[in-house]
Amino acid sequence: MEGPDHNLAKLPSFSGNLHVERRTPLGCETTKWVQGHLPMGLPRRLFIASHGAEPMSRPILLTCFLLAVLALAGCSRTETAPHEKSTAEVKQEKEVVIGLIPERNIFAQVERYEPLSGYLSKKINRKIRLTVIPRYGNIIENFASAGLDGAFFGSFAYALAHQRLGVEALARPVNPDGVSTYHGLIFVRKDSGIRSIREMKGKRFALVDRATTAGYLLPLVYFKSHGTNYKTYLKESYFTGTHEDAILDVLDRKADIGAAKNTVFERMAASDDRLKKELIVLARSPDVPENGLAVRKDLDGALKAALKESLLTMHENPENQGLLKAFGAKRFIETSDRDYEPVYRYAGEIELNLATYNYLND
Repeated sequence: MEGPDHNLAKLPSFSGNLHVERRTPLGCETTKWVQGHLPMGLPRRLFIASHGAEPMSRPILLTCFLLAVLALAGCSRTETAPHEKSTAEVKQEKEVVIGLIPERNIFAQVERYEPLSGYLSKKINRKIRLTVIPRYGNIIENFASAGLDGAFFGSFAYALAHQRLGVEALARPVNPDGVSTYHGLIFVRKDSGIRSIREMKGKRFALVDRATTAGYLLPLVYFKSHGTNYKTYLKESYFTGTHEDAILDVLDRKADIGAAKNTVFERMAASDDRLKKELIVLARSPDVPENGLAVRKDLDGALKAALKESLLTMHENPENQGLLKAFGAKRFIETSDRDYEPVYRYAGEIELNLATYNYLND
């Protein structure tokens, strides 16, 4: 006997992009883009609804129609006024759209931020929809067109967005070790024979994205400080899109050199001892603010204050400790544009103009 999900066997695989939205009990929605075959672990009913079940037979449709007619015939002619929505209901309908950068793969990003968005949704009485942006630069380029109200920006992406869009920083997480910053790393395999820029000539470099501090600004400053243009000095350089992939490409010998943020490196090293055994760090960037929430400059003041207050007081409730631990944070702290001064100074070292800088990957 066929179960309720028997239509799954008839669903085709797909290529291209699939827009997936999932609602949580708190009213939070998540937007994902998935490529390939149907992913494991997502609600089966969603895919049945997306592709459609088998059409109803004509007898069933006719029966439904007759029942509807009879129901209407038995209705009283007394008209009732339509339900007027309360202020709370109207507010709940207006969703807040928050963008996420691809620091990790799409599933890991959503898994990390979804519980946090659920907490915020409950606190501010609004739906929150998370949108994973496919690459760092897109969060700047498509901020308005994607209808974003805010985003968890990386430090360099924030500096660019603040310069061009005027986004306002609200809060950022403090890591379990009490640090609210990160820095970039340039690393190689220990057996590569590379220990300085001299041995990098003619090699392959795995970068992350033009709009990242650790994955691009650091290498850019590194090469320019040595009077070298990396594009002509290296055999090849390419963008991996995530810090994880840049690390893995060097580890798996797909690239000779890589750059990524230390927090991702350390998290991966905790579960894969090959990183500490086989990789060595050659250079690092200054400390810059951890990925924080910044919102559009014209966001409603009350909503802005509610988001900020909800994050800053989150750690005060013991019930939120598990959520914070799962997110990888001790608490959130107030953040302003002044905290990004190290990023502005670092870009200034190579006279990089944030207003005209081309953040799109080659």
